[in-house]
Amino acid sequence: QVQLQESGGGLVQAGDSLRLSCRASGRFFSHDYMGWFRQTPGQSQKFVAGINWLSGTKRYATSVEGHCTISVDTATLTVYLQIDSVKPEDAAIYSCAGATSWPELQNGACDIWGQGTQVTVSS
Repeated sequence: QVQLQESGGGLVQAGDSLRLSCRASGRFFSHDYMGWFRQTPGQSQKFVAGINWLSGTKRYATSVEGHCTISVDTATLTVYLQIDSVKPEDAAIYSCAGATSWPELQNGACDIWGQGTQVTVSS
């Protein structure tokens, strides 16, 4: 059984940087595409960034380009999301997810999800 566990959320000051982690575990992990999503109250999950484990190819939502960076440690099966110069609008529940293609990932049609980690921004 594959599991995803996020960490790194919490209270952060606007303007600071934040790094979220998502570690995958399980007997077999076959989802080559990993991504981060965020959700605010009353809104649906929105794709933030994604990465292909094998090629390192990355994709970002237009709204976060230059503001967020996704990376991966293949040795530990951990995906990171770095958020620089955090803004109040970055406050959300951030979840990581796995998929088997870019369309699935970017459309949120992922079959594995983490529990999510809350990011709160103080200004």
